[in-house]
Amino acid sequence: MCGIAGIFDTRGTGPVDKGRIEAMLAAAPHRGPDGRGIWTAPGIGLGHLRLAIIDLAGSPQPMASSDGAVMLVFNGEIYNFRELRRELQSEGAQFHTDGDSEVIIAAWQRWGVACLPRLQGMFAFALYDLRQKTLLLARDRLGVKPLFTATLADGSVLFGSELKQLLAHPGLARDIDPLAVEDFMAWGYVPDTRSILKGVEKLPAGHYRLLRHGTPPTAPVQWWDVSFADRADGSVAALGEELLDRLHQAVTSRMTADVPLGAFLSGGVDSSTVVALMAEASADPVKTCSIGFDVAALDETAYADRIAAQFHTEHYRRMVGSGDFAAIDTLVAMFDEPFADASALPTWRVCQLAREHVTVALSGDGADEALAGYRRLAFHHREDQARAWLPRGMRRGLFGALGAAYPALGWAPRPLRAKATLQSLALDSEEAYARTLSVTRSEVRGALYSDGFKRALGGYRAEDPVVDLMRRAPARSGLDRAQYADLKLYLPGDILTKVDRASMAVSLEAREPLLDHRLIEFAARLPETFRVRGTTGKWLMKEVMRPTLPQDILFRPKMGFVTPIAAWFRGPLAGAARGIAADGLLAQTGWFAPEAISGLVDAHLSGRADTSRTLWQLLMLEKSLVRLTGFPG
Repeated sequence: MCGIAGIFDTRGTGPVDKGRIEAMLAAAPHRGPDGRGIWTAPGIGLGHLRLAIIDLAGSPQPMASSDGAVMLVFNGEIYNFRELRRELQSEGAQFHTDGDSEVIIAAWQRWGVACLPRLQGMFAFALYDLRQKTLLLARDRLGVKPLFTATLADGSVLFGSELKQLLAHPGLARDIDPLAVEDFMAWGYVPDTRSILKGVEKLPAGHYRLLRHGTPPTAPVQWWDVSFADRADGSVAALGEELLDRLHQAVTSRMTADVPLGAFLSGGVDSSTVVALMAEASADPVKTCSIGFDVAALDETAYADRIAAQFHTEHYRRMVGSGDFAAIDTLVAMFDEPFADASALPTWRVCQLAREHVTVALSGDGADEALAGYRRLAFHHREDQARAWLPRGMRRGLFGALGAAYPALGWAPRPLRAKATLQSLALDSEEAYARTLSVTRSEVRGALYSDGFKRALGGYRAEDPVVDLMRRAPARSGLDRAQYADLKLYLPGDILTKVDRASMAVSLEAREPLLDHRLIEFAARLPETFRVRGTTGKWLMKEVMRPTLPQDILFRPKMGFVTPIAAWFRGPLAGAARGIAADGLLAQTGWFAPEAISGLVDAHLSGRADTSRTLWQLLMLEKSLVRLTGFPG
C-alpha cells in the first residue's frame, strides 16, 4: 500500500521539474512512511511513497525493468503475483525482487494492456514504457485504490493517489464544478464520475488510460465490468458450497504479508465471516479491532466481543465518545473533496486502533453490494414486484396521489411510514432507486439553491446519470440494476473512498476480501431468491455461515457505524449550523438561499424535524471549500 504521483508531458518531451514531484509527495506523507523515490526523464516524472507490506527489504519504487525499458509506480497489492511470476518465468522472464511490483512490469512487457485482466488485487499504477514513449494509468476492477488526474494548460497531465497531491502543483486551477456540488448534495460524496474541481478527473474503476507524447490525452478505456445478465443453475446446496469456497479463497489470498496482519470486527455478518475464515486458515490467533460508542443504542461491541471469544482472537477495543466532533477538521483535510458520510469518523478511529497492533487489516466491505445486503435493496425488489402487477399510468396516478396525501410520520413505527413507499411506487424502477439513494432529495435541494445556482446547473440533476447507468446495465431485473448502481457509484465513491482515506491517514493497509472480483462475478449470477428472500438480504451467504456464526449475529438488523450528528447540531455545533446561512464561505458563494438554510437550522434546533444529515452536508461542503479555495470561512 502506497501513494503515487507524477507528471506526463503530452505535447512533447520537455523536462519535468523534479521539485514538482517532490511537492506532490510531500502533500501525502501518510501514504508511505517507509520510503520515497522519484524518477524523471524527458517528458515524464514519477514519484512513489512506500508503506512496506511484502518484500520489506526489496522492491523500491519507482521500479525499473531488468532491461531499463519500463518504469513503474504502484499502489496496492497483487494477490496472485506468485502464480503470475511462475508463469512469466516459464516464458523467460527474470526477476530480481520477491514482491509484486516487478510482476506488473514483466506482465506488461509480455502481454501489454492485456495484462490487466490477469491481475487479481487492488491497484492503481502508472507504468512508463521508454521504448513506446507511452504512459499507462490503470485502476483495479472495483476501485479500491484511487487515482486522480488533471490536464493542465501546458499539456501536462498530473496524477496522484489523492487530490491534495494535485493541489500541490501551482498550475492546477481551483474552480469549483457546480455539477459536483449538486452531486454532493444528492449523495453526500462526489462520485467517481466527477471531481469537486473543474478539470480534475478520477480514473474510473476497471479502466485504463494510455498517454503518448505528441498526442492529445485520450479518454479512459474500460477493461472490466460486472454482468448480471446471466443466471447460475444449481441447488441451494451446490451454489452455497461454491459461494463458501469462493469466500475461503478470497480471505486466504489476502492473508499474505510480511508485517503484522489483523481484521476489523464490528460483530456484523460480514466482518464476522471474514474473521471466522481467517481463524480457520491461521495457526495463530487473529488480531481483531472494534470501536464502541458511549451511546448504548449505537454500540455493537457486545456482538464483536462474542465473535472474538468464539474464534479466540487477540481482541482490542476502544470506546469513542459522542462528543468526538472536534475531529471534524481532521476529517475534512483527510478527504479533500467534501465527504458527508458521518461514519468516516468511527472508521478513522478503528483504523487508529488497528495501526497500534497491525499494518494490514482485513475488512468486511463489499458483501452488501455484491449479495444485496442493504435493506433498501430488499425493499426495492419488493416494490418492483408490485410495479410488475400495475400499469405505469395507473401507478403514477394512484400512488402519486396517495404519496402526496399521506403524512410523513417520521416518528412512527416503520410499518406506518408509508409515504416514501407510495411515492416510490409512482415512479419507474430506476427513478425510484435513484431517489432512495439520495441523502437530500431533489425537491429539497431545489428549495435550497439560489436562482443563480440553478442557472449554473443548466438543468442538470444528480439522479439522471444514475437512472441512465441503471437502464444501460448488463442486467435482467430491477434488483440487478440497483446492485449494479451500488457497485459502480456508491461503493467506489463512498465506501471505498472512506476506507482508503481513513486507513491511509494512519498508514494502515486495508484489504477487502469480499470484493474479490471472482466472488463479485459469481454473486452477480446468483438467482434473485438466493440474494434476497422477503426482507432478508445476503440470503445465501447467511445460509452457508449458519453452521459457523450465531443466529442473532446472522439475522440481527444491520446497524453500521452511526455518529450522533443530530445531537451535535442541537448542542456544540448549533452555532456552526447558524453560521452556514449567515456569514460563512458557503453564504458568500451565492449558491444557496440563506432563508432556506435558516429554515433547516430552525426546524432542527426547535425539534420540529431532523435535518441533521443535510446540515452535515452543508457544513462539510463549507469546510472543504475553505481548504480548496484558500479563502477563510
